[in-house]
Amino acid sequence: MSPFPRGRLAASLLCAGLVLAGCGAGAADDEGHEGHGAVAQVEGPEDRYAGLDLPDPYQRPSFTLIGPGGQPYDFAAQTGGKPTLLFFGFTNCPDICPTTMADVAVALRGVDPALAEQVQVVFVTTDPAFDTPDVLAEYLARFDADLPTRFVGLTGTQEQIDQAQLAAGVPQAEDNGRLHSSLLLLYGTDDLADVAFDAGNTSRDIAEDLALVTRA
Repeated sequence: MSPFPRGRLAASLLCAGLVLAGCGAGAADDEGHEGHGAVAQVEGPEDRYAGLDLPDPYQRPSFTLIGPGGQPYDFAAQTGGKPTLLFFGFTNCPDICPTTMADVAVALRGVDPALAEQVQVVFVTTDPAFDTPDVLAEYLARFDADLPTRFVGLTGTQEQIDQAQLAAGVPQAEDNGRLHSSLLLLYGTDDLADVAFDAGNTSRDIAEDLALVTRA
């Protein structure tokens, strides 16, 4: 069963203004990083975060996929209680995915090294037919080679990927994974995501909010 009650999930998707973003030359450009799909701005009453305030926090999801070395990776067990960035995309994406991963890497280089070491970054493929554990590891190594904690790439069957997206509260990818959510979710040590990031956010926004959620 999904950790989101059906009604709450639907409300959360609508409230957050989530959209699917196409990758490649046809991707719409918006204010922010070139090629990112836009997600409507959502701000809470206090507007605490540099990213998108989520009035109805997203709970850290529970799902198990295939991780590094082809081993099962229980997302909730492996990342629980740790600041975690979760993104769904695919390695052949020419714009949204590499830009997001690059932003995360720059943000982690800009925070206190002790904080950077705590942060878990998880990239779940939306193209499991192509993105094997080895492909994901090679791809993520382009971004995390000099960071204290390596990024984790996850794959699985299409059904498992679909269930993981449902559990995380993002729309399921379409067009063989090429049309996927551009939302980067940030879970705090309380296992809630009160903030997320999209095209209008920068690496500085991510760095600021990482520091904020670990102080909360």
